[in-house]
Amino acid sequence: MTAGNNGADTPENDDPFGYLYRSEGGEGGAGPSGDGGAARQPGVPRTSYNQVRAVGQRQYGGQQAPQQSYGQQNAHYAAPETLPGGGERTRQAPAYGGQEPRRGRNGLLIGAVAVVAVVCIGIGVAMLTNSGDTKNDTAQKPGPTAGDSVEPSAQPSTKPSPGALPKDDAGALRLSGGATTAKDIKGAQSASGSYVTGFNQVGAKVQWTLDVPAAGDFRLNVHYSIPGEDANATLSVNGKPNAAPLGLKNFTHHPKGDWVQGWQTTWAPVTLNKGTNTIEIACAQGNQCNAILDQVWLTGANQ
Repeated sequence: MTAGNNGADTPENDDPFGYLYRSEGGEGGAGPSGDGGAARQPGVPRTSYNQVRAVGQRQYGGQQAPQQSYGQQNAHYAAPETLPGGGERTRQAPAYGGQEPRRGRNGLLIGAVAVVAVVCIGIGVAMLTNSGDTKNDTAQKPGPTAGDSVEPSAQPSTKPSPGALPKDDAGALRLSGGATTAKDIKGAQSASGSYVTGFNQVGAKVQWTLDVPAAGDFRLNVHYSIPGEDANATLSVNGKPNAAPLGLKNFTHHPKGDWVQGWQTTWAPVTLNKGTNTIEIACAQGNQCNAILDQVWLTGANQ
């Protein structure tokens, strides 16, 4: 194209969006631009710029639908709830604070209470388990060695387990009057292998403080050794001497002077109170006390 013949008659007429505001006329238009208006005259401004229509008044290829004012009900409109079955299909969401949100909060509250209950039960089980872990101290006290001084004990020398009767090494008891401990002669059954010696003199004593679960008659058992000849001692219970002495006889009939073969056991009946009692074995005037003492323990009256 040459200048002056490049499309529109004037530059302002070369508008690619002119079809939006051109006047409506016949099919294809009568003007030079085919917009259906009057023929364009050079130099005359188009008037389609001022042809302003209200929203909704423009026709698009057919009959224009009547406009409806805001807020005015359409005569053809029918509410859904007026239609058959419409009310049943319409479900209004529950307002805030209604039943459904409350169910959610109740579910969370129940879950929290259940967690707290489980924790409390676990703590209670742990406390009950720990309370049953107490152990009884049944270890025996080792006896002193030869030459050691023995301190008097005001407490019972044994702590038997529930239901068991007390038993002790003689060397762990309260000794006085020249009685002491030694380990020279083999065969003692005490934990340390020691025994009470120096008993062969008037005034020598072995005192045993013990606890019993109930009052009654018992047997006092004594493990001892003699050099092949009979011996005896005075037996007292809670400060009262028994009518018969404690016999330390040569029941095994081993040779005289043989201490290693002279180990054996004797017993005597005793009547004790419930709780703490004191049993004393002493070398009194008139006793034959050439013996060594190893262990003492209680059994039932018929054992």
